Amino acid sequence: MKRILITGGAGYIGSHMVAALGEQGFEILVYDNLSTGYRDSLLFGKLVVGDLSDTIFLRKTLREFKPDAVMHFAAFIQVGESVKEPLKYYTNNSVNAINLLHAMMDEGLQNFIFSSTAAVYGHPGRVPIVEGEIINPLNPYGSAKAFVERVLRDLSLAKDFRYVSLRYFNAAGADPLARIGERHNPETHLIPLVLKAAKRERDNVVIFGNDYPTPDGTCIRDYVHVMDLVDAHMRAVEYLSDGGKSDVFNCGYGHGYSVRQVLDVARSVTGIDFPVKESQRREGDSPILVADSSMLKQRLDWKPKYDDLKYIVKTAWEWERNIRSS
Repeated sequence: MKRILITGGAGYIGSHMVAALGEQGFEILVYDNLSTGYRDSLLFGKLVVGDLSDTIFLRKTLREFKPDAVMHFAAFIQVGESVKEPLKYYTNNSVNAINLLHAMMDEGLQNFIFSSTAAVYGHPGRVPIVEGEIINPLNPYGSAKAFVERVLRDLSLAKDFRYVSLRYFNAAGADPLARIGERHNPETHLIPLVLKAAKRERDNVVIFGNDYPTPDGTCIRDYVHVMDLVDAHMRAVEYLSDGGKSDVFNCGYGHGYSVRQVLDVARSVTGIDFPVKESQRREGDSPILVADSSMLKQRLDWKPKYDDLKYIVKTAWEWERNIRSS
């Protein structure tokens, strides 16, 4: 598999995926409407500006490019917004994914890698979370992704179609060379928000909820470096190429950090203190989300290289300073 179509390839994780594939000589076509992505994040490949709701153009693009596999990153990602605007999330994250699958079936394409999320679990019954945990999302973002996973499972049982669904825990960090990194507008992820506060581009950092059943009362998350997520996708391509059967894998390190711990690491990395404000819990937030990624390591031989919160924050900080000075 050397020809890969990537939806949402101009976004955060997608652009890092494009860079890794390009460096290994893959032929890449990025399909992105640029609603949240950036042209200058694409270091390799060709960009086609298109929307997944434009089914005619989507089919034409697939027909002409004839990819060996499709990686689907395109999605809205703000949990809080999904609670307030559920139809927006079900339309883009579920309906448009089905549009893509329809187009793939029409063009005889069989290999699919899906960008899923730990948000499908909701309040897990055990931590670390295994893939067999009951799916019970707390918000429309997680529900929309869980729905697509169900469609993928049913489709693989009915047709000559194979997929890998990768359930990300908290993607973080940036390209080690600081060429690309995390850019969201508005930004909602903790680490870039903290770093913007360190640069005095924000008045403070807000902690949403200090009464969770955790050691310091703040949410705990499993932060995984974006390049380790990219490596999981590379291994998923190899897995499908070698005839692997459809499956779902967690992507995380197996241990988490609280919000307060992330703030402490950010202070250490930047050497800067910043104001912190405490507020009420946000709707749809789970107290603890930590992965059991044993299956990914065993079945796909995933060997994460950047399991170090300080390094994760360091790469994000170098990117943050790079983009603001360019």
